[in-house]
Amino acid sequence: MSKRFDRANSQLQKNLSIIIQNKMNDPRISPFVYVSEANVTPDFQYCKVKIALDSEEQKELEETIKVLQKSEGFIKRELANMVDMPYMPKLQFEIDKGRQASIRVNEILKTLNIPKEEGDDEE
Repeated sequence: MSKRFDRANSQLQKNLSIIIQNKMNDPRISPFVYVSEANVTPDFQYCKVKIALDSEEQKELEETIKVLQKSEGFIKRELANMVDMPYMPKLQFEIDKGRQASIRVNEILKTLNIPKEEGDDEE
């Protein structure tokens, strides 16, 4: 990918985070929601925005995605004031499944009962 797209993706991710965290006053959006990735298409028409939540609550994350999708007009207006792009892309919000999978793996690891080895008395 070219530097132009990397720079555009980085700017979109940063500014979308600012908008979601600071400018949206919707109580349904958790303060622990963050933009983990933003990928614009080569024609700048679409942008996939991956959203993650520092929680295991899948239902809360799905609700957040719905709220963000309904607020796309507001988000695009705010984004247009912050970023200079040839076109303001249509935003497609989706759950960051990689982040959700790592949270699930950590949950499973916490539940495992692994006995200490005899040489581990140093801790």
